[in-house]
Amino acid sequence: MIRLIAGLGNPGPDYEHTRHNAGFWWVDEAARLLGAHLQMERGHFGLVARANAAGQSVWLVEPQTYMNRSGQSVASVARFFKIAPEEVLVVHDELDVAPGEVKLKKGGGHAGHNGLRDIHAQLGSPDYWRLRIGIGHPGNKNEVANWVLKKPSPDDRIAIAQAMDRSLKALPHLIAGEMDKATALIHTSKPPRPKPPRPPRPVPAAQPADGAAAPAPGAERSSPATD
Repeated sequence: MIRLIAGLGNPGPDYEHTRHNAGFWWVDEAARLLGAHLQMERGHFGLVARANAAGQSVWLVEPQTYMNRSGQSVASVARFFKIAPEEVLVVHDELDVAPGEVKLKKGGGHAGHNGLRDIHAQLGSPDYWRLRIGIGHPGNKNEVANWVLKKPSPDDRIAIAQAMDRSLKALPHLIAGEMDKATALIHTSKPPRPKPPRPPRPVPAAQPADGAAAPAPGAERSSPATD
């Protein structure tokens, strides 16, 4: 079962709508669905809420330490309530997943994600669950830092929101530890197909000026003199 769900992001209005805050967006909606209210708990370095689901308690956390120190908050709550890494689900933005898709996995590396890197170090284990919300890749690794700290395009934001809505339907299964059922719901949900580009409008043929005679069919224009 999952006893702790942590959404990753950066605090403050400057980052609220950036790609890196996709984990916050997901946990905000999970709290709403569970009827929980996130409140600042300075002892745990983040926003924390307790919810009841299927007769068990689950803790929701949004670290307020900035992304690079996410593990400080996650590990603090996990240690205090004696929650094992296998009972932790971390929700985060994922460059290697397209907008409109969400992937669930357990364990593995941090793939350069600074929030996961710190959680690895603070929990002392990589064996926690991850819900990876696709934000896409800019195509150039040198642009990644700017990419994650910018707002997604309107089309990508819609695709991300739709993917989160689909994945949130698996929330009861995630909490109950029914990961096969959760995975089936999350991974079989296909992102919406992008709209095909509109065909270019035909350019109207030029009309001859009033009184000017149209050239006869097959007639060629004279070339300018080159002498």
